[in-house]
Order: sequence, then structure tokens, then C-alpha cells
Amino acid sequence: MRIDAHQHFWNLDKVAYPWLVPAYGPLYRTIEAPELEPLINDAGIDKTVLVQAMDSYEDTDYMLETAAKYDWVAGVVGWVPLNKPDEAAKKLELYTKNPVYKGVRHLIHEEQDPDWVVQDNVIEGLKVLASFGMTFDVVAVLPRHLEHVPTLAEKVPNLKIVIDHLAKPPIKDGQMEPWASQMKKAASYPNVYAKLSGLNTAADWESWSAADIKPYIDYAFEIFGAERLMFGSDWPVANLAGDYAKVWKETNKALEGRSKSEIDAVLGHTAANFYRL
Repeated sequence: MRIDAHQHFWNLDKVAYPWLVPAYGPLYRTIEAPELEPLINDAGIDKTVLVQAMDSYEDTDYMLETAAKYDWVAGVVGWVPLNKPDEAAKKLELYTKNPVYKGVRHLIHEEQDPDWVVQDNVIEGLKVLASFGMTFDVVAVLPRHLEHVPTLAEKVPNLKIVIDHLAKPPIKDGQMEPWASQMKKAASYPNVYAKLSGLNTAADWESWSAADIKPYIDYAFEIFGAERLMFGSDWPVANLAGDYAKVWKETNKALEGRSKSEIDAVLGHTAANFYRL
């Protein structure tokens, strides 16, 4: 089973995405399932996890509608207002009736307050999330976001957390710190996982290859182990620095030399277990 644990769709006619502006060039248009289908078929991907692109019910409802039409969408990471625990609980009661709804993400990097995710009311919202057996995707763009992961893991120990895009390591600069130390601390908590996704857009967009992302992937193996790592394409954002085929090919190249069980975990088993696909 090959699983892409992180991809997006958006429909500009149905949902408002304030962050998606013309400056994003090729991403500034409606991008939907029929466009991805041939790409995952070519790569031999069996299932995908569709991840929210906006903190809104409209986006979540749109994703669930999409999943109902395409059986290869095995899971949806939607949204509820974590800073309003009571409202979040009511919505989760509804959403979790749909077996494809697997977890929640919030665009914490769009919040003006870099400490948004560790506010008391958000922690309460995450406890509600855990009580429903749902997972939490962390978008860690700033080092400050990554710093908060151990706090979340401690305060909500029964919440399964996954760090999207390996928290965007400084690949383009060829640096490891402070990213490596922060990641190691986060990885010390057994309820924290990570996605090998979005690494191409953290590298040099024009010239990146497996050689650029491999040191960061190798380090992730060292601190998390294969059973807490999962592949994601981050498509269509990935198109800013290559395309689906290149991300798949170069990630596989960076995994060369690993055991079959490690590769099978990263390319499928971990995501299946984490999201209960």
C-alpha cells in the first residue's frame, strides 16, 4: 500500500482562501481531484490524505464532498475552531460520523500570534480533539512553532500529533541548526510523528535533488524511526519547485539503501496507522 499522506485541493468558486493570492502564480486557480488522479496513478500511489487549505467549515465540507467522489481519498484532515472548545466538540460530533474524517489542522502560521497554539483555550480544544480519537497536524513554519510541539505533546499526551513538512528545515542554506535540536526534542515524545513532505519548496526551487533532502530525511529517521515518519507530496504546492513525479522520484532516491520494512513504513504503513485509514 502506497499512501500520499499530504495533498491539497482548492476550489476558488466554492471556498475563500485569503492566503492564496496571485503572487502564488501557478497555484492561483482551482485545482481539483481530476488533475491529481493521473499523477498518483503514474507514481503507483493507492490512497491519499487530503489536508485542509483554509480554517473554515466551507473548506472542510468541500473536502468531504470530494472524498465521497474519489475512493482513493482515504482520509480528510479538516478544521474546527480549536480556540472555541465547545463549538469544536459540537462540530466534531457531526464530522466524526463520516469515517473519512481523520483529524484537524489549523493554519497556525497565518495567526499573528506565534504562540496561538499554546493558549489555554486551544489546549482545551486539543483535549476535545483527542477525546474523539482525532489527530492533529502541526504546520511549523517558524522555529517558534516547532518549539511548541513538546508543550502540546506534554499537555495532551493522548493526542497523536504530526509535524507537517519536517517543520521546513533550512535545506536551501544547507544548515541543520536550530532545526535539528528542536526536532530532536519534539521526537522524544512518542505521540509525535513527522511528514517527509514539502521539502522541495524548502530547498533551491530550481536545482534541488535527492542529495539536498537526504541529510534531513536521514536525520528524521535517526530521531523518529520509520514507524513515525510518512511520505507526503504537498501537491499542488510542490509544483512551485518541480512536480509530483519529481517529488516522488527524488524522495524514493533519498530512501535508497533503507530496508524494505522501513521504506514500506514511510511510503504507507505509518500513514495508515496514524490516520487509521
